[in-house]
Amino acid sequence: MTVLAPQTFLSKTNWSTGRSVMRGALAGFVAIVLLLPSTAGAKAPPESFADLAERLLPSVVNIATTQTVEATRGPDMPQFPPGSPFEEFFKDFFERNGGNQPRGPRRAQSLGSGFIIGPAGIVITNNHVIADADEITVRLQDDTEYKATLVGTDPKTDVAVLQIDPGDRELPYVTFGNSDALRVGDWVVAIGNPFGLGGTVTAGIVSARGRDIGQGPYDDFIQTDASINRGNSGGPLFNLNGEVIGINTAIFSQSGGSVGIGFAVSSKLAAGVVDQLREFGRTRRGWLGVRIQQVTDEIAESLGLDTARGALVAEVTDGGPAKAAGIKAGDVIVSFDGKPVAEMRELPRIVAETKVGENVPVTVWRDGGPATVTARLGELEQAEQASLQTTSPDQKGPAPSDQSHVASLGLGLGTLTPQLRGEYSLKDGVDGVVVTAVDENGPAAEKGIKPGDVIVEVSQNEVKSPSDVEKGVQAARDKDRQSVLLLIDRQGEMRFVALRINKG
Repeated sequence: MTVLAPQTFLSKTNWSTGRSVMRGALAGFVAIVLLLPSTAGAKAPPESFADLAERLLPSVVNIATTQTVEATRGPDMPQFPPGSPFEEFFKDFFERNGGNQPRGPRRAQSLGSGFIIGPAGIVITNNHVIADADEITVRLQDDTEYKATLVGTDPKTDVAVLQIDPGDRELPYVTFGNSDALRVGDWVVAIGNPFGLGGTVTAGIVSARGRDIGQGPYDDFIQTDASINRGNSGGPLFNLNGEVIGINTAIFSQSGGSVGIGFAVSSKLAAGVVDQLREFGRTRRGWLGVRIQQVTDEIAESLGLDTARGALVAEVTDGGPAKAAGIKAGDVIVSFDGKPVAEMRELPRIVAETKVGENVPVTVWRDGGPATVTARLGELEQAEQASLQTTSPDQKGPAPSDQSHVASLGLGLGTLTPQLRGEYSLKDGVDGVVVTAVDENGPAAEKGIKPGDVIVEVSQNEVKSPSDVEKGVQAARDKDRQSVLLLIDRQGEMRFVALRINKG
């Protein structure tokens, strides 16, 4: 809408005409405004955060840790002739900066934040705040200090639970809220101990949800522009109801200070971890026993899947729940326990949050259609301790020897022989068709396939010879597929690769 300046408007009309035209323009303006979306359902920005801050500050604590670290010896002072003017200069410099200090243990201190949940003295913080600490001290807003004991930690989500004994004192505390109810643009408040300054309140909005910043396998971060700095780690991120909807954990910064991009572990993820740490002293996550990879558009097309969704099973752990349930390499898990899996990274978090020992329906995409199996979940931590290994495809007898070039994929292929096994350092248990050459400008080169890779399956069918690969490619062509799905074994690591099929 263009707005005219009144003085320009009135200079071109008389006052009477101007009033008439102005009334018409005003009516048009009102009509346009009435067509705009209503904001009645949105929360108005608060006039002040003072009441909220006053209520919440007593439940937020400062955390100080001390630990013994091995001191490294500084550089030795250069040697100068006696009486040299440089001797006194360097002596003073090295004394001020710790040069010529002996190696040995020293005490190091660090600061962070946390918050109290419940009246029993349970304090929540980040794992990295208290990692390797010999002593942990919790300081309340009134400067009262308590020695804390460690209840449990979870490095994978960077959550730690501490316990303090307040005696007969009634501690202020807060509770977890529902981070799933957050919307991008909602107001949030962060309280913590930045740079050791003590209770500091900052406010901002939710910038994004569900961020994966590569910190761990279960990343589910809330991004906010509320100012978060060093020392805020472990502190709470509140909604306007005063509920904890995140634990401030990380920032994106090139200078070390806040640039308005902070990340908090979502309360949905943290609350479950806290419950397990309080009950067991450790986490007990659900375990399915699969290695998965992302479903690309090409992989989806090669499998006849409508869209690129779900998690593609690359390997199945021998003796694991998935193996017992009949899940196979090449299946795409599209739903777990009734929850749709939109992309690969969602599955580990959904599985981990499911109770150990529970029978769970798992829907997979197999042979061009959905199939549902039931898996009884194991415990991830027990599986990690046992160091269970993933299975390779069942071994078969020797295949006839032949060599071939599959131009449509840009691959030179050979049947596995003792000579080729030795040339590419392939173990006797590896079975399939070995890649002997890769066309520089072919589809295989685009996807990083190398000589020595072994093709185990084509379109989820085992192959023993180059002719089997050619038949698989032709079968995909007959179904009007633009790509074909290969299962590749590279020095014991299995992965699926969808290759474009060249015409010809």
